[in-house]
Amino acid sequence: MLDGLGLLGALLILAAIAALWSTVKIVPQGYNYTVESFGRYTRTLQPGLHILVPVMERIGTRMNMKEQVLDIPSQDVITRDNAMVRVNGVTFYQVINAANAAYEVDMLEHSIINLTMTNIRTVMGSMDLDELLSNRDHINAQLLHVVDAATESWGIKVTRIEIKDIDPPRDLVDSMARQMKAEREKRAQILEAQGAREAAILEAEGEKQAAVLEAEGRREAAFKDAEARERQAEAEAKATQMVSEAIANGNVQAINYFVANNYVKALEKLAASPNQKVIMMPLEASSVIGSIAGLAEITGQAFKKDQSPPSTPASRGSVPRT
Repeated sequence: MLDGLGLLGALLILAAIAALWSTVKIVPQGYNYTVESFGRYTRTLQPGLHILVPVMERIGTRMNMKEQVLDIPSQDVITRDNAMVRVNGVTFYQVINAANAAYEVDMLEHSIINLTMTNIRTVMGSMDLDELLSNRDHINAQLLHVVDAATESWGIKVTRIEIKDIDPPRDLVDSMARQMKAEREKRAQILEAQGAREAAILEAEGEKQAAVLEAEGRREAAFKDAEARERQAEAEAKATQMVSEAIANGNVQAINYFVANNYVKALEKLAASPNQKVIMMPLEASSVIGSIAGLAEITGQAFKKDQSPPSTPASRGSVPRT
């Protein structure tokens, strides 16, 4: 009898120790536990060591408070311009209030996935295909705003929603490729036309500048020619004056120079005539040589005259020697 009572006492002691140990709870970092008393939520346990009231309290839900990611399954979406595309994505969320996440919604992850898929169809279905492909950031921001506002009462914070893949049908992809090729060819033709236009403008500007420079060159050449003719006329006038003065002074060599000069000019004109091929006429070489010698003597006297002081009126009125 005593042995039976001792065994029973030992079992009771072990049961008491087990019950007491079951009331001791250690909550790891990154988790929150909800506590229920007779099935009713009473409090939330933070990370650390906690002791529950035996028999009355128990752990309700172990809630992960870290940021988590959910894969959004692929689904077909019809855009505003009746193009069907296949879309999938990811959603990042974090539990802020463990009690609300445990008791305000059933099957939290399943609810987030379905809510995100529904809003993806709503947002992307209101856009054209071109906007859908080029405005992913706008789509992500709009989805985040809508889903986060809808899940606020669940005690969670949706931190990010990303559209991963947008897959149009194959025939639509081929059409887009042809359209892109046509656009690129169009841009290439426009650039080529603009290049040809600019080249034509530059060429016209160059021809204009060349014409202006050529006209300025002709004007400068005309000025130079006129100046040369003026100087030549002055030289001829001076030579004529010198010859006239020599003739007036009775210088026979000057007369010979005058005659020989006209004689040589006449021969030059005859030689330059296109209708004369052969000229046969007697020439007196001694007369021509004498005229040239007279020209040399008159030229020397002219140089001496320029170097000597001006003559007096009496010397110009003297009788020339014969």
